[in-house]
Amino acid sequence: MNMTKGSIYGINGPVIEVIGSDAFQMLEMVRIGNIGMIGEVIGIHEDKTIVQAYESTTSIQPGEPVNGMGRPMYATLGPGIIGNIFDGIQRPLKDIARHTGAFIDRGVDVSALDLEKKWNVTMCKKEGDTVSGGDIVATLPETDLITHRVMIAPGLEGRIVFMARDGAYAVGDVIARVEDARGGIHEVTLTQTWPIRTPRSYRERKALSVPLITGQRIIDSILPIAKGGAAAVPGGFGTGKTMTQHQLARWADADIIVYIGCGERGNEMTQVLDDFSKLIDPKSHRPLMERTVLIANTSNMPVAAREASIYTGITLAEYYRDMGYHVAIMADSTSRWAEALREISGRLEEMPAEEGFPAYLSSRLSEFYERAGLCVNLNGSEGSVTIIGAVSPQGGDFSEPVTQNTKRFVRSFWALDRSLAYSRHYPAINWINSYSEYIVDLSDWYDKNIGPDFLNCRSGIMGILQEESGLMEIVKLIGPDVLPDGQKLILETARAVRLGFLQQNAYNATDTYVPLEKQFRMMMTILHLYNKAEEVIAKSIPLSQVKDTGIFEDVVKIKYTISNEDMAAFDALNERITATCKQILTQNGFN
Repeated sequence: MNMTKGSIYGINGPVIEVIGSDAFQMLEMVRIGNIGMIGEVIGIHEDKTIVQAYESTTSIQPGEPVNGMGRPMYATLGPGIIGNIFDGIQRPLKDIARHTGAFIDRGVDVSALDLEKKWNVTMCKKEGDTVSGGDIVATLPETDLITHRVMIAPGLEGRIVFMARDGAYAVGDVIARVEDARGGIHEVTLTQTWPIRTPRSYRERKALSVPLITGQRIIDSILPIAKGGAAAVPGGFGTGKTMTQHQLARWADADIIVYIGCGERGNEMTQVLDDFSKLIDPKSHRPLMERTVLIANTSNMPVAAREASIYTGITLAEYYRDMGYHVAIMADSTSRWAEALREISGRLEEMPAEEGFPAYLSSRLSEFYERAGLCVNLNGSEGSVTIIGAVSPQGGDFSEPVTQNTKRFVRSFWALDRSLAYSRHYPAINWINSYSEYIVDLSDWYDKNIGPDFLNCRSGIMGILQEESGLMEIVKLIGPDVLPDGQKLILETARAVRLGFLQQNAYNATDTYVPLEKQFRMMMTILHLYNKAEEVIAKSIPLSQVKDTGIFEDVVKIKYTISNEDMAAFDALNERITATCKQILTQNGFN
């Protein structure tokens, strides 16, 4: 590899001016200073090159060398990614700890993957086979949950002239050689590299038509997200962004989870790493880390690495998507990433836009969220990348630029509410301020797999909640006692929806995850109670007679009292609701 060499002229935090060479390329990876810190070219002028450093520039001096690596910032892709914990530029933290101890030294050069570990590889091709980019040539058990599929790198096409036998191989061992149309020989190992800022290739992008089932009622039934979609979770401090993402990471029906801790507090990130290492995957009863990748980049780490961490995470996700897996990314939080952009932009003396953020904030956000999608891969398999990005607006102000620009590129918006969080309503997603644009796309799936009345029930529940929102303005002024019974019924049913359906207990074995069928039956039962109570008050019978039977409280408790498998119990409850209301009518002289 030909290396371009310059020298440091000026240093401004993570931004470094380099002189002495005009051969650097835009976005080229570089090694900075005598200690060899990692950096990236972000600007080229006639007389100088601008480099951003991904490590602290403390003690670096003018005159020290800057060596270009001849290639852009890249991710190393291969077995050993799953279950690992990386920093923002894909250096495994456990390996760094073995080299440097508790603190990360600058310029540490460790391999992203274990070069010595042997993997039990089973070959899928033979000599003479014609292959092209994306074709699977071998498989190996990366974990007990994930089978790693070794693929031909995109862009390579030819005939296999050598194929190794089944056996144990390290990531750098050659398992095949491919001869291209020009006679060139290309070696295939268990790994490949890919520029992190370049989306990986695919054959076709498909329309989104299948929901990502999370087991969280307010998401699955009210504000769904499609597999391959994008969602934002904005909320102020303490509203539960991280905990919501933890719950989604544990229960969402994705094959692989990529969790990116981007600029979060160090103690919070430590808790994440500790919690994930102890969690058990509820579906396989194996450790959750066997299908999880963690990228840790805390707020006290260099700001430039925050940006890299986002792109590193999405590249790893796309790699497993190409194998045919459905991957979910939890990015926590994109606001810290945007703040890193703002700091670097300020040091570059660029013209600031709203609130000091760079003018290209929206384009950078779009580059990230647009890499979500449901794709037909080059090998014909189908995979997806779903992005769920947390947003941390200062003071909980959703009108700030990061939140507003994010709304342009996501179709599910789960706005967290401080008042709900402080009243211990989990998840603290405000059903009035939130929305999902995937409802129409997913309607056929709901009709076919859950029932034709599912979306009608959802509309009925949302109608009750919206009516309650309007009535609460009146209640605040004059109190609930003066309302007619029809409006009191709206308030009482909305209470049952809020407490019995939208509020969920992550510490209760029955309520932490709820299948979609039970969610449907819960909505049907609440609406059935509303309709039967409406029949009662239509006869001028006070609503209090229905409330006094305790039937509303029984409906609130069904999330605990009816198991996730006992659907017949809903039929019995609906019959009791009907009988209770009929008895009230009879007692008041109506047949």
